[in-house]
Amino acid sequence: QVQLVESGGGLVQAGGSLRLSCAASGSIFRVIAMGWYRQAPGKQRELVAAFTSIGSTNYADSVKGRFTISRDNAKNTMYLQMNSLKPEDTAVYYCNAVLAYGNYWGQGTQVTVSS
Repeated sequence: QVQLVESGGGLVQAGGSLRLSCAASGSIFRVIAMGWYRQAPGKQRELVAAFTSIGSTNYADSVKGRFTISRDNAKNTMYLQMNSLKPEDTAVYYCNAVLAYGNYWGQGTQVTVSS
């Protein structure tokens, strides 16, 4: 059983920063990819940032230069540092893990950026 638990969301003014955390527990191995997605009201879920199986990172064009994905393998935790936040970053942010034996999602954490 794999569990992903996000934290760190909240309300912030435009230009501010937040750091999201994703704590993973359970049988985490044979990882293909791990990353962050977001879904705004009325929109499809979209990739924000991710680690690939070879350790490289991918970012959505809309967050490049503002967001940074990182991880602490010893703590089984992944982070998303979000700087220079914009109102259009408002969404529920989800942690995702693609393993050889399944695709797993956290419950999501709300990020609201006020103008």
